[in-house]
Amino acid sequence: MKILAVDLGGTHASCALVEGVAILAREVVPIRDLALLGPALPAIQAALERLNRDGSAEGIGFGFCGLVDALSSRVTSTNGKFEDAPEIDLVGWAQSQLGLLLRLENDARLALLGECHAGAGKSQTDVVMFTLGTGIGGVAMIDGRLLHGRHGQAGVLGGHVPVKLGGRRCTCGGVGCAESEASGWALPLVSAEWANFKESALAREEINFENLFACAANGDRTAIEIQRHCLNVWGATAVAAIHAFDPELLLYGGGVMKSANIVISFIEDYVSRYAWTPWGKVRVRAAQLGNDAALFGVVPLFCEESARVR
Repeated sequence: MKILAVDLGGTHASCALVEGVAILAREVVPIRDLALLGPALPAIQAALERLNRDGSAEGIGFGFCGLVDALSSRVTSTNGKFEDAPEIDLVGWAQSQLGLLLRLENDARLALLGECHAGAGKSQTDVVMFTLGTGIGGVAMIDGRLLHGRHGQAGVLGGHVPVKLGGRRCTCGGVGCAESEASGWALPLVSAEWANFKESALAREEINFENLFACAANGDRTAIEIQRHCLNVWGATAVAAIHAFDPELLLYGGGVMKSANIVISFIEDYVSRYAWTPWGKVRVRAAQLGNDAALFGVVPLFCEESARVR
C-alpha cells in the first residue's frame, strides 16, 4: 500500500510517498506564514500531486503540530501556530482536491508510530517517546495502541508536566513546566538567570543546546551546571511518564539527540535510581528515524485500526 504523508512542522511541510519501510519520493514545502494553514494548502496539494503522478497512493496521512480528534480527523486546538486549522475540513479538502481519504494525527503520535513501524521501537507495544528540541513533545502507546483520551490530550503533554513550583510561565499557560525549564525556547531565559552566566563562554555564543553541550564538554562550569539542570528536568519527566503510563521502553528524539550518548546515559541512570518499577528495568533508547519518523508513521495509521483506538 502506498500512502502520501504530510508532516506539518514549524517552518515547512515534509511531504512524501511511502510504501512499507521505504520513502519512494519526497518534497519539502516552505511555509512562510505560521499563523495560518489555509494559505499553505495549495502548495502542499501541488507537492502531493507531483508525488502521486501515477495515482497509486491510497490515502493521505497528515501529521499536525497540535491537538487533534483522530477519529474525525479534525484539529481541535493549536498553540500559537496555524490558528485557522480547527476551522478547516482537511478530510473534505483531501477528497475534493485529491480524491483521497485523509487520516489526521498529532505529529508526535505519528512519529512514535513510525519508530514502532520501522525504527527503534519496532515490535514494541508499550512505549513512551519524548522529542527534545524547541519544545518538549511526548506521546504514549499502551498495548500497541496510541493513547488519545477524550479530548486528544492523553500522553502528548509530557513537556507540560510541572517540575518547578513557582517557576516561569510556559507557553501553555502553566507555571514551571518541563518545557519552560529545559527546552530550546526556554534555554536563553534559563541561562540569562543563571549565576555567573555573563562570565561563561556560553554568554558569547548563540544560546542553544548544541553550544551548551559544547561549552560543557570544554569544562565551562556554568554550562555544566545548566546542562545538568536540563538533564535533571528530562529525567524527572521520564520518571513521571513511567509512573503514568507503565512503558517498557522510552524513546528520545529531537535536536538535542545530537548529544545522544550523554542524554541517554543520564536518563538511564536517573530512571534506574528514581522510577519505581518492581517488575524490572525500563529500557531507554535514542530514536532512529529522525525527521522521517512521522512520514513512516502513516503506514500503520492506515494499515492498523488499533493505531487509532482511544
